[in-house]
Amino acid sequence: MSTLIVDIWSDIVCPWCYLGKRRFESALDGFARRDAVQVRWRSFELDPHGSRRATLTLPERHRRDVGGTPEQARQRIGALSDLAAQSGLTYRLDLARPVNSFDAHRLMQYADQEGVGEPVRERLLLAYTGEGAVLSDHETLARLGAEAGLDPAATLAMLGSADLTESVRKDEALGRRLGVSGVPTFVFAEKYAVSGAQPVEVFADLLERSWREIAPAEPLGGEGVCTAGGTC
Repeated sequence: MSTLIVDIWSDIVCPWCYLGKRRFESALDGFARRDAVQVRWRSFELDPHGSRRATLTLPERHRRDVGGTPEQARQRIGALSDLAAQSGLTYRLDLARPVNSFDAHRLMQYADQEGVGEPVRERLLLAYTGEGAVLSDHETLARLGAEAGLDPAATLAMLGSADLTESVRKDEALGRRLGVSGVPTFVFAEKYAVSGAQPVEVFADLLERSWREIAPAEPLGGEGVCTAGGTC
């Protein structure tokens, strides 16, 4: 059977990425060849030079970077929270703390290696968008990882080393070569790319179109059957 590969560049400290993930998953759940799809999560840092200290909340960061009044910042963030709610996500972005996400990406690479990438990814995204967790703090990352199946002592040891630094950098370099400048960005079959938390229908169309390209003799029916740049 053919395999349809979907590469997803994403950042843990990106509310649009969590929404995009959920919408993509909804499309994938309705795809007739769901079991033939391989998803590869790729690392992307929205603010690679950002501080590891949680000095600002997301609304404060918005006001600093985008401008406007506190009420305007609340409205912008509230609109995103409303969209997320439509996909079953509960955001508390007034609590969110944008920080440097490099170690969170190393943790995700580690979780993927340990076979618990999906539950750890979900736990970190929930912690950022709904709990105000500081995802640059090693103790916090180890606790969250443990809640999703990782050994906390081994996680702390990994975070205290330089392990998986090169792996994260390779993902980022590949993204630059492909022109990825914002997240989430989805690349289907190494050919079709789309950025942002697209509607479910867009993802569904790309899955079907990509499948027809890689497996024209295997029809879908029958038997077996942001851009977010900087602050987001």
